[in-house]
Parts: sequence; structure tokens; C-alpha cells
Amino acid sequence: MVGSPDFLTGKGQDQTSEFQELESPEGELHLRFYVTPTTELALPAMGIKEVIESPPDRITPIPNASPLLLGTLNFRGRVIWVADLGQFLGESTGLNTDRSEIPVIAIEDQDTMLGLAVEQIVGMDWLDVETGFQMSNNAPDSMAPFLRGEWVLDAQANKTLQLLDQVAILRSARWAA
Repeated sequence: MVGSPDFLTGKGQDQTSEFQELESPEGELHLRFYVTPTTELALPAMGIKEVIESPPDRITPIPNASPLLLGTLNFRGRVIWVADLGQFLGESTGLNTDRSEIPVIAIEDQDTMLGLAVEQIVGMDWLDVETGFQMSNNAPDSMAPFLRGEWVLDAQANKTLQLLDQVAILRSARWAA
């Protein structure tokens, strides 16, 4: 074939920049998501068991449970609690459940699993905790105990990406309220 690169030798097409980017990512892998249409957060990928897109009718409401909990979800034969992460972190309005699917981030620590329902999943991103990472300065008091810190994405626009601590979320006394 004319013009087709030889994939074994690499001749015919310069892909070194693409491969270099894949071979040496900087930082640690994180999942970025929105809890409200304007609040973007991140979780370390190592603490995430799975990301699930669940129809709202598969989340079974539980009577007399905490108002932070949407209900339970059968996840591969295991029942997990699903919580509204935005309300847990102090947002006044609840998650919009009137849609075809709700993104749920399943986190786990020491055999305790919890599903965090969020507004939208952005995707995975390599973020460097060595550079650009700092303690969170302007976090609401309701969110502060669950933050590890933040990255400044755009200083002029005052845009930051806050990193959550999934262990602090799982072990919080707020679930008993």
C-alpha cells in the first residue's frame, strides 16, 4: 500500500509525540466531575471502585433513611447505598433525578462501599499533586472537612478544581443524621 505507515518499524508516520504523551503522564490519575452545573470536583482514581450510569428507577428509595441518601442500588449482586454528593457537601438543592441516567461514582474503603450520585462525569485526568496543588482557601465550611486541597486551573478567572478525600466522606458522621 502506498502511503501506509509500517507499524512494526514506525516508518512513514511520526507518532513519537503521541506515544511520549501516553508513556510519561505526570501526576496521578483522577476522575473529574460536577456535583452542580458550576461546581467541578475530583477524586483520586485509586479510591474509585467503578463509575455507573444508573436509571433513576433502579435506585430504590429507603424509608426513614438520611435525606442525603437517594436509596440503594444493586451493583453486581451487592447492595450499595447511593448518596447525593452535592447535598452531602452542603448544596441547598438536591440532585436532579428527572433524567434517563444518573452518574454514580462507587467508592470503597475497607469493605465499605458507597455510591456518590453526581450531576455529570467529565472524565479521567492526570493531575500533579506536586505542582499547582495547594490547600483550599475558599471552600465552604460544609465542604472543608472532605477536601485534600485544590489546583488553580485559571488564576485570573478564579477557577479551581478541588480534590475530595473519599475516606473522609465514607467515615463521616453526617450519614447518621
